[in-house]
Amino acid sequence: MKKNVILETSTSSIAQDVPLLEVKNLTLHYVTNEGTVCAVNDISLTLEKGETLGLVGETGAGKTSTALGIMGLVPNPPGKIISGSISLAGENLREKNEAFMRKVRGGRISMIFQDPMTALNPIDKVGDQIAEVIELHNKCSKAEAAKNAAKMLELVGIPGERYHEYPYQFSGGMKQRIVIAIALACNPEILIADEPTTALDVTIQAQVLEMMDGLKQKFQTAMLMITHDLGIIAETCDRVAIIYAGEIVELGNLEHIFDQTAHPYTVGLFNSLPSTAEGEQGRLSPIPGLMPDPTDLPDGCKFSPRCIYADEICKTQSRTLEQIDDTGHFCRCWKWKQLKMERRK
Repeated sequence: MKKNVILETSTSSIAQDVPLLEVKNLTLHYVTNEGTVCAVNDISLTLEKGETLGLVGETGAGKTSTALGIMGLVPNPPGKIISGSISLAGENLREKNEAFMRKVRGGRISMIFQDPMTALNPIDKVGDQIAEVIELHNKCSKAEAAKNAAKMLELVGIPGERYHEYPYQFSGGMKQRIVIAIALACNPEILIADEPTTALDVTIQAQVLEMMDGLKQKFQTAMLMITHDLGIIAETCDRVAIIYAGEIVELGNLEHIFDQTAHPYTVGLFNSLPSTAEGEQGRLSPIPGLMPDPTDLPDGCKFSPRCIYADEICKTQSRTLEQIDDTGHFCRCWKWKQLKMERRK
């Protein structure tokens, strides 16, 4: 892999003390014939330059919908952002028109979608698919875009000579590298990675994650890592947001989430993982029940029907995301103090 390739791209200046990305009170619904799907419910988060924030939760928790909301790609109909703001370096993207957002997407914010097998156009050469993004956002000639596209292939570990090959000629891991090359082609300020290793075997997963981390460090790109894999979170993230039924239920750094767990749902996630420690090969402890139907969410805490700590207040009154210490650890739970006391015993 070549180490000294720097593409000629520009990034916007960011005002002091303004987060690179700030999502405030985002609520997003899908209106269908079967009912209104409350996919994202009052989510707030921030992302700083060069930081990696993990977004963790079960399938259907609202992770991808949050990402699509940030990108301005919510299909309408049936999707609609009900309320909230999404700010990039202090600019509210919800106030911008589609022409502005087309410049943002791929230029300042890029997204790696879930399935690399379907993310590429099967009838276009892979190099041309990278060059198209570069030509569009960098306003350069076709020849210059092609030259930079070949460099991007080299950066992700694919020989530039394979520029003229088609997606079917590459393995799943290679296709994912090409998708990453497309996402990083214009040196975006933010990369949203939606389950970037789901379709890959464990060995290839490790290679792709290592490559992504190297490129992130090289370009100082901030990243929103969407996954259900806590192992990936531990390896790649600086902070973690645990999402359940469209709400962030716990937010903090790795030490907060892994060692000072405060929400019963987060505890349940860890208890349901197999242990590799010697002498700890007991039965798993799955979280009882299922995530609620997003068209008919329960009153109060959305996790209360599955929570062993839940009492009347949990079932009737919702809880805001509350800072529970002075180090940036947040939790949405009425019983977090009780849980933390029990875990200390």
